[in-house]
Amino acid sequence: MTGRTRPTRLRPGSTVAVVAPAGPVDPAKLDRGVEVLRGWGLRVTVGEHVLDRHPDLPYLAGTDAHRAADLQRAWCDPDVDAVVCARGGYGATRMVDLLDWDAMAAAGPKVFTGASDITALHTAIGTQLDLVTLFSTIIADVSFDAAAQEHLRATLFEPHTMLTLTGPAVATMNHGTATGLVTGGNLSLLTAGIGCTPPPPDDAIVLLEEVNEEPYRLDRMITQLLCAGWFTGVAGIALGSWTGCGEPSEVYAVLADLLGGLGLPTVWELGFGHCPGQLTIPLGVEATLDAEAGTLTLTEPALR
Repeated sequence: MTGRTRPTRLRPGSTVAVVAPAGPVDPAKLDRGVEVLRGWGLRVTVGEHVLDRHPDLPYLAGTDAHRAADLQRAWCDPDVDAVVCARGGYGATRMVDLLDWDAMAAAGPKVFTGASDITALHTAIGTQLDLVTLFSTIIADVSFDAAAQEHLRATLFEPHTMLTLTGPAVATMNHGTATGLVTGGNLSLLTAGIGCTPPPPDDAIVLLEEVNEEPYRLDRMITQLLCAGWFTGVAGIALGSWTGCGEPSEVYAVLADLLGGLGLPTVWELGFGHCPGQLTIPLGVEATLDAEAGTLTLTEPALR
């Protein structure tokens, strides 16, 4: 198995374009995040509509057409090396079909970062452009703390140093090891994609995380994935954070009950998702999940 095309790592002087494909952005948090990026020696441009609000739907950062246009423009700009999402929220799925994927493919590989609702774009970019993307902290959010910043910075500039990924609370849920292509992301978005996006490839290592969903809702979503045959062929599962989803013991019980019977190597709380010190996890790379050691080890750096 081989991974997807790897974009080029960033260097001081590289240009980053910030876009808001989903929910509305707090200006103060955006300014703080942009200053962090500039502190890394990056040139930063902010999309024209990043601070927009949809005129009728306040949970969206501007209209679908404007959000898609910002992303399209950034990706197709030959001077832009990376496209960084300001925040998640909701809305990325609404604008995926408005993107000109042929034009984006012709523009060549770009680094792409984001998490949560941005799962929809990770899936689309992986499917349409066959690119490695980075499931990472979003820059206009409280989750963009010092530890998460450093993990993202190191992945962007020194990807060879970020081959083995693990978190402080990681634990074994199901024993074993598995090697495959890393995929997945936010549980709600993956469930919503049933029938719209392809299931994981055979022998995939699937990432799952969620925020602010009650345990019974997690049960419902994972049951839906199971009923759809979504886990058929999956080799291993890496679970991330479950902030706001109830007591950790309750969440663990739900996930162990539903996923344990699959018999797949599974780790609990690898350290990605809506959590302090969020890890940056590359999607579309080959990696080995070692459930005994609680590690995800990449076969090669996420970026060239």
